Amino acid sequence: MPNAAGIAELRRENALLADRLDAAGRAHEALAADYAALQKTVSALRETAAALKDQLDWFKRQLFGRRSEKRLEFDLTEQADLFEGLGADAAPAAPEVPTETISYRRRRKARGDAVNEAGLRFDDTVPVTTIEVRDPAVESIPASERVVVGEKVTHRLAQRPASYEVLRYVRPVVKRRDTGRLVAARMPANVLERTSADVSLLAGMLVDKFRHHLPLHRQHRRMADAGIALSRSSLTNWTGRAIDLLAPVSVAQTAHVLQSRVLAMDETPVKAGVKEPGKMRRGYFWPIYGEDDEIVFPFAPTREHRHVEAFLGDFEGVLSSDGYEAYARYAAKRAGVRHAQCWAHARRGFEQSRDGEPEAADAALALIGALYANEKAIRARRLKGAAKLAWRRERSVPAAERFFAWCRAQSARGDLLPRSPLAKAVNYALEREAGLSVYLSDAEVPIDTNHLERALRPVPAGRRNWLFAWTEIGAERVGTIQGLLATCTLQGVDPYTYLVDVLQRVGEHPASRAVELTPRVWRTLFADDPLRSDLDRARDPPTG
Repeated sequence: MPNAAGIAELRRENALLADRLDAAGRAHEALAADYAALQKTVSALRETAAALKDQLDWFKRQLFGRRSEKRLEFDLTEQADLFEGLGADAAPAAPEVPTETISYRRRRKARGDAVNEAGLRFDDTVPVTTIEVRDPAVESIPASERVVVGEKVTHRLAQRPASYEVLRYVRPVVKRRDTGRLVAARMPANVLERTSADVSLLAGMLVDKFRHHLPLHRQHRRMADAGIALSRSSLTNWTGRAIDLLAPVSVAQTAHVLQSRVLAMDETPVKAGVKEPGKMRRGYFWPIYGEDDEIVFPFAPTREHRHVEAFLGDFEGVLSSDGYEAYARYAAKRAGVRHAQCWAHARRGFEQSRDGEPEAADAALALIGALYANEKAIRARRLKGAAKLAWRRERSVPAAERFFAWCRAQSARGDLLPRSPLAKAVNYALEREAGLSVYLSDAEVPIDTNHLERALRPVPAGRRNWLFAWTEIGAERVGTIQGLLATCTLQGVDPYTYLVDVLQRVGEHPASRAVELTPRVWRTLFADDPLRSDLDRARDPPTG
């Protein structure tokens, strides 16, 4: 029998062993927790590395690869041989181009010192067209009662495409024999009074700046190269005043656009206003595309959701847009608005995931491509209304169902990282399934907003040239003229001819009928016989 001391010793040893086992257990639990945390960290790092690799691949594609989302499929077996029928060493011979030598002599144009009351200066290389002003009020004076005693000469700067001319107005000054009073012909009215800018110059500057993206400082330099001496501030002032004349036309066009049953809307940034020395504020144009192929560019200083409601107001119909939640929230608050989502934006995510998940991305793009193939067939057959809707229901609805079923299967994959481009693209599509399906039940709703994207391209192109607007008022003016010029393109109207006519007509046109001066209506009412500038009339006088 062990003695009491031995038993106590055994108990102490057992207690010590138990303490050691508890300590070992706690250490094991700590190691297990550390291991789990380490696994979680490694998983997050792998996910981050995969995301960074996808970004790097995307940047490489932007720099070196094809950036278009359009799927190009070629059958190389149908490609003809460019040099078919030629010998192995033969090469196609360049055809001989006939040439001839042309020489001529031109009389040098002589000019005097021409500086008018507005400070317009030009050298003798600038062509001058003389316009003889005839006034019925002067010509009504009997010839026996008047004698020409001099002339009044006024100059206006005019523009032809890629060139400048000076209009020299010569007005006879006569003296009445009976009263001795001097009478001169009145100057033709000018769009901007007390300026030397002809309407042709105003229209040309607006087209050059906002359609051809030639900033005013480059136009100013081109004028200097042509021998015209003007301050750049004059060009800025004339441009702003001309656009202000067009503002009522833009307002009328906006009102008509908002009457559409189907609208497309987007937002695009622009620098407008000085935030601090050396830094500009960031504002936004919110282009709105109407069902009659008209577009307007309202400006807002921010991208806040409230601007959608401010611009659309009480609109009722279908609003088509990208995935920005501001449009979804606007539609959710209004019972009369259905929100249609853009398939091009949904497709874009799968295009960007091709580097990491090529097979899955190609499968998604093929499924979406079937929808676009159906739209191409609809356009080829010129289907409208019920026939178009029936085609979509028969072919596009099953294709869309296959696509969304595929997306749900992909989202259930255990190996798909949540932050991977493919997972983001799948989630984007599934979250917007209802909006992406709207076009399947409405023949007038387009499959995407690419028509809007094409129409707003002048704004991003302009940002690369005129860069910014000094003030928010300047940005609003940019939106006014861009909406009219872009609509001219959509309506097949020559913007220069349109501006020359409307700038002369708008001052006397009733404000209640300003919609008649929008490009859509102007094309019907005035395009066949537009008002011309004095420059065009002088060079091409009426016959008969």
